Amino acid sequence: MTETSDYTPPKVWTWNKPSGGTFASINRPIAGPTHDKELPVGKHPLQLYSLGTPNGVKVTILLEELLALGFTGAEYDAWLIKIGDGDQFGSGFVDVNPNSKIPALLDRSGPEPIRVFESGSILLYLAEKFGAFIPKDVAGRTEMLNWLFWQMGSAPYLGGGFGHFYAYAPIKIEYAIDRFSMEVKRQLDVLDRRLAESPYLAGAEYTIADIAVFPWYGGLVKGWAYGAAEFLSVHEYKNVIRWADAIYDRPAVKRGRMVNRMTGEPSEQLRERHDASDFETKTQDKLA
Repeated sequence: MTETSDYTPPKVWTWNKPSGGTFASINRPIAGPTHDKELPVGKHPLQLYSLGTPNGVKVTILLEELLALGFTGAEYDAWLIKIGDGDQFGSGFVDVNPNSKIPALLDRSGPEPIRVFESGSILLYLAEKFGAFIPKDVAGRTEMLNWLFWQMGSAPYLGGGFGHFYAYAPIKIEYAIDRFSMEVKRQLDVLDRRLAESPYLAGAEYTIADIAVFPWYGGLVKGWAYGAAEFLSVHEYKNVIRWADAIYDRPAVKRGRMVNRMTGEPSEQLRERHDASDFETKTQDKLA
């Protein structure tokens, strides 16, 4: 590895130039809204403001799984938030999530709306609200939480670390790509070892831990993330592949992956979802 560098950090960092890369136009070192814009509100109790990224997909998969089990209270409107256009900095969105990140959920089923932000918090909130995809016993629940929080702590190394420097950074930095590739492969090995001894992450049951991890690491071994499957030799992680295939076979997962999606085949994109029949229209389009 080349050890040379012509950069010396200043004594005090200041924001005096664009950061560069794919998301340069929306990166800034301050929080809060940049413009006034109210959020739309649909007819269902749950209002989701999101995008079909791994973090957004977690929530739509869970909502579709809950509906598949017959929980009618899980009906939802999914509104598209175009992060590349800065929709997440609108005043209405910031009111729901002061961190200006998707997904954000507003539960209007009670006397006062409840805001829920951070994807892991949303998964836990919905699982507890409906009493599904979360083990009832203390040991099982704790094991599920272990893996849920593992995902929340680990995925930034995959997305903001490896994904950024491998796919999005304006220049390729050998040290950064090597560092994060090593960590991502270590994380895949952690998952592979766990899934060698258990069908799902928390044990025998499919839980929100699997729903949280699948869009990130399942997507990686399925070849959906950063065009990096070959680079990272994901074929080595046989147990992760088996687990990812089993989850992807679930109809609710396929539906959840379509919602708020802006990339891929047009027939697999459902940019906004306001009724279950929206999927039927897409299916007809695909067959046609």
